[in-house]
Amino acid sequence: MTDLSIVAQLPLWPEAAWPPKKPEKRPGLHTFWQHPERLPAFVHDCPPAMRTLQLLGPLDWDGVPERNLTRDWGQATVPHTACIAALLVQLNEGRPSMGALRRYLVEHPAFIWLLGFPLQPAPNHPPGFNAGASLPTHLHLAHLLRVLPNPALQFLLADSVRLILADLQGLGAAPVERVSLDTKHILAWVKENNPKAYVADRFNKTRQPAGDPDCRLGCKRRHNQRAAPATPTRNPVAAPTVKVGEYYWGYGSGIVVTKVPDRGEFVLAELTQPFDKGDLTYFFPLMHQVEQRLGYRPPFATFDAAFDAWYVYAYFHRENDPRGGFAAVPFSEKGGYKAHGRQFTADGAPLCAAGLAMPLQFTYTDRTTCLIEHERGKYICPLPRKRSGRVACPIHHVNARRGGCTAMMPTSIGARLRYTLDRESEEYKRLYRQRTAVERINSQAVALGIERPHLRNGSAIANQNTLIYLLINLRFLHRLRHRQPADD
Repeated sequence: MTDLSIVAQLPLWPEAAWPPKKPEKRPGLHTFWQHPERLPAFVHDCPPAMRTLQLLGPLDWDGVPERNLTRDWGQATVPHTACIAALLVQLNEGRPSMGALRRYLVEHPAFIWLLGFPLQPAPNHPPGFNAGASLPTHLHLAHLLRVLPNPALQFLLADSVRLILADLQGLGAAPVERVSLDTKHILAWVKENNPKAYVADRFNKTRQPAGDPDCRLGCKRRHNQRAAPATPTRNPVAAPTVKVGEYYWGYGSGIVVTKVPDRGEFVLAELTQPFDKGDLTYFFPLMHQVEQRLGYRPPFATFDAAFDAWYVYAYFHRENDPRGGFAAVPFSEKGGYKAHGRQFTADGAPLCAAGLAMPLQFTYTDRTTCLIEHERGKYICPLPRKRSGRVACPIHHVNARRGGCTAMMPTSIGARLRYTLDRESEEYKRLYRQRTAVERINSQAVALGIERPHLRNGSAIANQNTLIYLLINLRFLHRLRHRQPADD
């Protein structure tokens, strides 16, 4: 039987402590940015904290999807907003690791109060709380970066775009009409990417690196360099000096950027994928984000030769819009054809080598040769066949003995625009020069550590990439509001 005397000696829960009360919602950074008089004196006296408040405060922190703060996690629950703001501080202040970030926050307790970490009261400490006990460990901070929901970060990135567009409208700037898209390679933190480390089968895609379960093997091709020529009999050229691609284990980051004249550039959308995904897989997801954040489809865009696909041209084509619209993309000479190598009639029928319109024989739905399902057609020679199967070609084409030329191509107008786009016009060259905007954004991202992250998880790398582009947008917004010129 149970000893009632022992039970009587057990401590009882006070009525006020159970069930636990729902914590009151603490004002966020946006509220303190609007009402700095509500900040305590030790936060006012910390210049780094006040500078960070001016940078992060304009965002809608109250709208960020939050975790369940009433659940008993076995320790004080860290809000998503506090973790996101701390990670932005890490990037902005140049702290290379979570340990360095935690040490910086302990040395500046004003950040701990301002960012919204749950405080551990300590009357003997000058701020009134124990800075070290109020922060998670560096391992827990790294765990929070991995488990942060990326939609919460995308919400803040979209809000930064909203703020920038609103300020540009107030300054009388024209609406965004020109965008540029590009991808950036990201090297995984694995020994397979270290040329000094011995790896028996370094580039075997079936052998996943132990250091990162999410990275994939891919190739970074260089379209602006020629392939290796045949090795001459005299003065041979070494193979490493003429390679046009490099293999890495890692990820890819795609961004859509727009340039504001005399102000700089900012990020409209971003997406991180494993490195085995092709460049064209970024197009539709990123442009969908752009349409959501702008509220319309931009009429002009520029890309590199990796995006030379018929549906890219068709996406920006505006048949009934007097302003027009097109995509400035270099011709990649796929299928053996060169730019302007195929001509068309006014109604869209391709011309054969003899200049004759080729009629459409049949159409079918293609589900295998392209990222999207589309209609393709077979166009045939218009000349009548003889009994031998030959045609009387006026230029005696080599295909005349086989019944004439044929062409298999999409029936979309984008397939025609790919060949008929005037890449020597001033309008095309003016738009293509806008592609340098995405290169400048990539340079800023590299300075913030995007190319070689010391992380071993795909979700952590995707979250850090979103944070990097969010910080770039916030810095642009800060320059815009303080009328500062773009950085050289």
